[in-house]
Amino acid sequence: MTVTNSEERIGIADLMAQSGVGFGTSGARGLVADMTDRVCYAYTLAFLQHLAQRGDAPPGSRVAIAGDYRSSTGRIMAAAAMAVRDLGCEPVNCGFIPTPALTLYGIAQGIPSLMVTGSHIPDDRNGIKFNKPGGEILKEDEAAIRTQQVVIPAGSFSAEGAALTPRPLPPEEGAAHEAYVRRYLDFFPADALRGRRIGLYEHSSVARRALGEILEGLGAEVMRLNRSEEFIPVDTEAVRPQDVKLARGWALTYGFDCIVSADGDGDRPLISDERGEWLRGDVAGILCARYLGAARVVTPVSSNSAVEKCGWFEQVVRTRIGSPYVIAAMDAALAGGARGVVGYEANGGFLIADDLEREGRLLGALPTRDAAIVPLAILMLAAESGAGLSALLERLPRRFTHSDRLKDFPTGLSRSRIAALCSGDFERDKAAVEALFGDAFGPVRAFDLTDGLRITFDSEEVVHLRPSGNAPELRCYNEAASRERAAEMNRLCMDLLAGWCGSCNAG
Repeated sequence: MTVTNSEERIGIADLMAQSGVGFGTSGARGLVADMTDRVCYAYTLAFLQHLAQRGDAPPGSRVAIAGDYRSSTGRIMAAAAMAVRDLGCEPVNCGFIPTPALTLYGIAQGIPSLMVTGSHIPDDRNGIKFNKPGGEILKEDEAAIRTQQVVIPAGSFSAEGAALTPRPLPPEEGAAHEAYVRRYLDFFPADALRGRRIGLYEHSSVARRALGEILEGLGAEVMRLNRSEEFIPVDTEAVRPQDVKLARGWALTYGFDCIVSADGDGDRPLISDERGEWLRGDVAGILCARYLGAARVVTPVSSNSAVEKCGWFEQVVRTRIGSPYVIAAMDAALAGGARGVVGYEANGGFLIADDLEREGRLLGALPTRDAAIVPLAILMLAAESGAGLSALLERLPRRFTHSDRLKDFPTGLSRSRIAALCSGDFERDKAAVEALFGDAFGPVRAFDLTDGLRITFDSEEVVHLRPSGNAPELRCYNEAASRERAAEMNRLCMDLLAGWCGSCNAG
């Protein structure tokens, strides 16, 4: 790589250290103040250089770009498009659409794509998710991107990192949105949801338009609720108390069959039963996999153990937390000859590894988290059983999960605190954990270090501690034999863990 005096060469590893914007699950993420145009430009260059070295992005390639409704998203999309052009490729502006819609389009077109989103985290943060032509980048891709050296033209950016010569995005194309909606209208029977009354909690989710069109296209009566022009950080793993209250109130007032929503970029679903009680994502995933007739299910270690106990699937594979690990395990299953392979995460995002067929209709593979398939499949399962959604839940083994997080909890502190509890000496670790949790939960039976520290007690109750992979948060997952006990366990854990970081905030 030849560098002239009018250019700046920088290594991505150095830029990560300088900017504070690092790689988490499937891409870069950081504070908006740190995600300057220069940083986003450089990361996009590094991503495309990596693909070019793999033969996936030769000069002239089209690169699809989309984003969520955060206030900083348009600026970052423009910086990424500038990098695409400067590397000799053509940016395709897919507009503001869900992450799975963009990924589906990229796979169908055989082109790279990138989604500007911070998912569920607050508006003062954002990120870029990167996709190869075949789907999400995986951990080995992230490692390769970190080693890239990029050249930034001098004069393109001010010292503060703002673009001096911004170029507008190309005109928005609607093909990705249309293909995503058509995917579900073609798979499910016409008028499959006729007679269903559904609340669509729109808030600031970029999935709200597509979800509304799909639900109405299948015959449902849809009432749109609480659209917001300001970004709301809805986390499907730690649902806000105000969202719990809203759903219960809407269900009581309007008599919905269910309420449907998604997180900011539309890859994590929220679905309630007819009483307005939000389903946990890992329970929704079990029901979705059941309707689709999956044979093999891949899910992280944090997911509800009802997936094994229900006996519906030929095999359940557990992984570390994060879609790259789920995708890698799905790929391994396909390579071993398995078919009917799906995956889901505790946040509800559902992944389909290979084409699925039901009653002569084909649902193509979409190996990335998707929110739309989950409520649709569960509603169909309920219709087939002639029961409400709450009755479906009663048919599952009595295992319930609850989770929450301590925000602004430094990742290094999380790791050091957890490491102090898992030295590898079982008796020592048992004593340390029981000193912390024993009064509340009793004797320890086993530890699982697949991802963080997962503790199973003699009662079969579970405490799972893990630093977030993409934000300074300490997450706590709990599992018990009743919903009330799981919630109580989580409250007890959050109170105990708050002592680890006096300045951290729960919620």
